[in-house]
Amino acid sequence: QVQLVESGGGLVQPGGSVRLSCAASGSIFRVNVMGWYRRAPGRQRELVATINSGGITNYVDSVKGRFTISRENAKNTVYLQMDSLKPEDTAVYYCNLKMGVGYANYWGQGTQVTVSS
Repeated sequence: QVQLVESGGGLVQPGGSVRLSCAASGSIFRVNVMGWYRRAPGRQRELVATINSGGITNYVDSVKGRFTISRENAKNTVYLQMDSLKPEDTAVYYCNLKMGVGYANYWGQGTQVTVSS
């Protein structure tokens, strides 16, 4: 059984920073893709950033240059460093793991990030 446990998030002022962490446990394949998605109020869930087990990253255009995704393979942990935060970054952020045949999806419980003064 695969579990994803997120930490981080909270209330931050515009221009501030926050770091999210997500630790995966259970039977984790060595080859996988970990990432972060978000859902803002009244909007559909969107991809924020992904990183594969080889370290190749992908970002949605709106966060490029402000967010950095990284991972520690030995700990099956992925991080999202969020800098220069804007009110429009306010959302519930979900950790995601894709692995195995057909790239099965696993999700964390979500963590709220609110950017407001």
